[in-house]
Amino acid sequence: MQSLSVEDWLQWLETLHPKKIDMSLDRVTAVIKKLSLTRPSYKIITIGGTNGKGSCVALLEGIYREAGFQVGAYSSPHLWRFNERIRFNAIDVSDEKLIDLFLAINTARGNITLSYFEYATLAALLYFSWSEADIALLEVGLGGRLDAVNAVDADASLLASIAIDHQEWLGETREEIGYEKAGIMRIRRPTIVAERDCPKSILNFAEQLQAKVKRIGYEFDGTVDQMGWTYQDISCKKVGLPFPNFGGDEQLNNAAGCVAVVESLQDELPVSNDALVSGLKHTQLGARAEILEIDGVTWIFDVAHNPAAASALSKVLGRYPVDGRTLAIVAIMDDKDLVGILEPMLLEVDEWLVTQTGDKRSASADSLKEALGKGAVVAAYPDITSACEHAKLNVNQADRVLVFGSFYLVGPAMSTLGLYFGSS
Repeated sequence: MQSLSVEDWLQWLETLHPKKIDMSLDRVTAVIKKLSLTRPSYKIITIGGTNGKGSCVALLEGIYREAGFQVGAYSSPHLWRFNERIRFNAIDVSDEKLIDLFLAINTARGNITLSYFEYATLAALLYFSWSEADIALLEVGLGGRLDAVNAVDADASLLASIAIDHQEWLGETREEIGYEKAGIMRIRRPTIVAERDCPKSILNFAEQLQAKVKRIGYEFDGTVDQMGWTYQDISCKKVGLPFPNFGGDEQLNNAAGCVAVVESLQDELPVSNDALVSGLKHTQLGARAEILEIDGVTWIFDVAHNPAAASALSKVLGRYPVDGRTLAIVAIMDDKDLVGILEPMLLEVDEWLVTQTGDKRSASADSLKEALGKGAVVAAYPDITSACEHAKLNVNQADRVLVFGSFYLVGPAMSTLGLYFGSS
């Protein structure tokens, strides 16, 4: 298998395990033991929640790198290429190294089958070990308690938000979902909750583990001030902090949660105030209310793919109205709450361009039309390229174009528009 390309490997990984999503830890834990990764040399910070996980990984990555640490970051899904999921010191893993990692995992697993996400998680853990990382930032893929990331113990955990999503796997209520998300906590270790309306199930789980919980609005908070924003907990106050350079108002809670993580680990991973400020100030993250200009027209890209994220995006649009029309290119997976995602955007969008990602799980044009209702102006396009081309040819400088929904829409759309040129 040495001769396989990364793309060959990824296609093979899609077929290795009979279930695309398998909510269990036995198999991945067994391979972790074979790879001697049960107790890695690096500190682990696990980031869970519904929305904001990727933002928190990026912010913590920026802060700890500014503090001089060797930082591994694992996040998903990717926008353009798989390599984005595994970074060391803000550089995507190379194809050559990925192949070496895949080979090592394949040798270690023996007859154990692994899902695509489990294989990716193991590749990240092993890469950070090979790279002699000081810190690994691990983003939960689905839920928490039974997610592959949870097969290793976190030194600290962060729950960014709790909203309704992935009900088939996590439950129908926020209390049920909160229980699954809380599974990343560890006994007597710091747990930061950056969700102001915290489900009781999270607090009950924390009490059982005797986890050291800090909740936004209780043990710490982030509030806007004239100089930026202020973080305060029972032992410190930091004023004039910079807002993140991406996303909307929801990023204040995410940033405050990240600062709370840093403060909880100061004895083990010291970060100066200058490093904290610099990390918050300079971190970038694509496709979170990202505004770009194409031929004088404003385009906005956002991976909002559940109702809570769509509601946050609609507030961003409402805050910055335009003189002309707003066109929206949208594609969403069919297991999502289509009405809940599209409804918050109805007052902000004048014309809808619905399309599909090419993934078999992508919702059909008819499903999207039905979810938008009879009052919406809707046109269907067979693929992302044709939707983007129509938008480019039918807007003027008073208009704007919104591209939102699945990662598998937003990334390819940006590539189609010449906004991504690959990386080594």
